[in-house]
Amino acid sequence: MAQNYKSLKEDFVSNLSGGGIWEINYVTAVAPAAVLLWSALQSRRDFFSHYGSSALTTDFLLNAGAILAATTIYSSAPIALNLLLILPAISLLLFLPPASRVRQKKLSQPGTANATSENRGRGQDSLQALPERPFITHWRGSMMVVTCVAILAVDFKVFPRRFAKVETWGTSLMDMGVGSFVFAAGLLSARPVLKARATSPSMNVGALMPAAARHSAPLLVLGLIRLYSVKGLDYAEHVSEYGVHWNFFFTLALLPPFTAVIQTLPQSLSSVHLLALAATSIYELVLNFTSLKAYILTAPRDTLMSQNREGVFSFVGYMGIFLIGQGVGLEILPRKNPATLKLVARVSPKYQVLARLLIWSAWFSVLLFLATSYNTLGFQISRRLANLPYMLWVSAFNCAQLAVFCAVETLIFPGLYSAGDQQTEMRRCRHATSRILRAFNTNGLAIFLLANLLTGLINLSTDTLHASRARAMVTLLVYIVTLTGVATSLQLKNVSIKL
Repeated sequence: MAQNYKSLKEDFVSNLSGGGIWEINYVTAVAPAAVLLWSALQSRRDFFSHYGSSALTTDFLLNAGAILAATTIYSSAPIALNLLLILPAISLLLFLPPASRVRQKKLSQPGTANATSENRGRGQDSLQALPERPFITHWRGSMMVVTCVAILAVDFKVFPRRFAKVETWGTSLMDMGVGSFVFAAGLLSARPVLKARATSPSMNVGALMPAAARHSAPLLVLGLIRLYSVKGLDYAEHVSEYGVHWNFFFTLALLPPFTAVIQTLPQSLSSVHLLALAATSIYELVLNFTSLKAYILTAPRDTLMSQNREGVFSFVGYMGIFLIGQGVGLEILPRKNPATLKLVARVSPKYQVLARLLIWSAWFSVLLFLATSYNTLGFQISRRLANLPYMLWVSAFNCAQLAVFCAVETLIFPGLYSAGDQQTEMRRCRHATSRILRAFNTNGLAIFLLANLLTGLINLSTDTLHASRARAMVTLLVYIVTLTGVATSLQLKNVSIKL
């Protein structure tokens, strides 16, 4: 890459100050708004049950195309785009009866009802303790789509600079994307933890570390490949993001071993959250009352440690985000989870998952306000430092997003978890899940890796800085269509790539 063009590319993503939190909320609200319309079409018209070309195209336009539009051509009018998705959904829900009523009438015919009751009686014990949660699939799948779109779109001028990662202080869409990726990893890690606790309540580091090493090794290899490819191809890089040699894959690779140690702690749900808050609070105090913050932000890069100081020290904050995600997962993934709060216990079991998410969202939002308000602590959010306010912001945002996706599922598909046997419940969950978002969720890390490879190839072969708006949109559309095609093809062949 020519040195002058490389400098222009680096300047294009450097020294940015981001945008407002509410604008980020409006833009990302497009994802649950699209799922709302998808769910309305499915519940009222069975539109996606027969998955032909029209269903596939509509699924793509709603759950990938809308996100692409929100971050590019509709970036200045996200509320308008949300209304374009929400208003038709409301109309469908208000004026059309559920398509399942016909099926329910058939099930209620003499003989069928008795058979159904018998299946329910026989199947209650066979229901899995950790059911499939379509709203989590939609949340993580949408997050993966936003992430994949942003990592390439940021190199084009059609992607607003306020959405790109900030230099040091502030908030942006891509800053939230990084934290959300880690939060999602933490939430999904709760599933094997719950399974392990069910089979072996007492766990030791020696037994857990081999599995952690198996998860870390591929990520470490990917980190090394990215490091050598970036240096070998003289690819444009933003050094102050993670450091000279560090990259996001190294951060992800370090999470499993630390998690293995934490899993050996007492099995108190609150301890996971408290440990995350305690660790990041101590980190925040050290940043503000010692010279650590000045060292991370201004020290010369003359040693291996100082060259990679952002990646090394920000790991504390990312570990905190991971633990918060895991704690949330421990609460919402089980089918039956005794309420630890009286407020949740008073709620109908049908709405307890939603109640938990709303409470966690409110709790982290209050903590974020207290941490950042000028009348209290007055700390600033920094993705570069991954400090306490950043962890609180990521946690509040993702709990709120999960709550919205959960509300859509609960209101539109109320009988999802009332099946009498596992097979029926699985069929209902698949009926209530977008195939495209399920495909992105199933092979999330593999698709993320492919997105990185395609981003590199496009940047090496295309002058993204001077591309016209039309050319940028065509390139981004072909790119996201390619990712969607690969993801759905893997899904159709039941291929799940675990990295």
